[in-house]
Amino acid sequence: MASQKAARRYAKSLLEVSREQNQVERTHADIELIHNTIKGSRELFLFLRSPVVQRDKKQKVMLELFGDKVSDLTRMFIGILIRKEREQIVPEIAESFIDLYNELVGIQKVQVRAAEDMSKAGKDYLLKILEKKTGKKVQMGFLIDESLRGGLLVRIDDTVYDGSVKHKIEELQNSFQEFSS
Repeated sequence: MASQKAARRYAKSLLEVSREQNQVERTHADIELIHNTIKGSRELFLFLRSPVVQRDKKQKVMLELFGDKVSDLTRMFIGILIRKEREQIVPEIAESFIDLYNELVGIQKVQVRAAEDMSKAGKDYLLKILEKKTGKKVQMGFLIDESLRGGLLVRIDDTVYDGSVKHKIEELQNSFQEFSS
């Protein structure tokens, strides 16, 4: 929990500085790159979290990986994190930054689970409905979950809309149990 609070503070500071320097879009692209690279490499993730690896080694590796691919602001920010021994929370900082950026530009992340894949037209229609419901541009993640048996389960922040067949069956079973008691 404490690392989550620290990550949010660092992310907020980076966003504020990038706004002051009119580099929000560039910084967002940099952070997306760093986030996706760490997320895609278990070795890099473990390397950053390792208390055994020296800070100067971590600094060197991060510069080799991202030095010429990110802005001076992002490169300096990563250097500060490593000097302050916060490199282990870089993934959380990146996620917090992306969330803050999305708030700033009006993007809502929505997670959709369905029993089977939907057609492109179906996904586009669902996207329009979700954008109308949220009043924001929706970034939709789509997962197939065969255990739902049919229908959809939609998560918007902490709110879940469960229109799955599995959920309806569970509701019916609960009703029958209450009726028979």
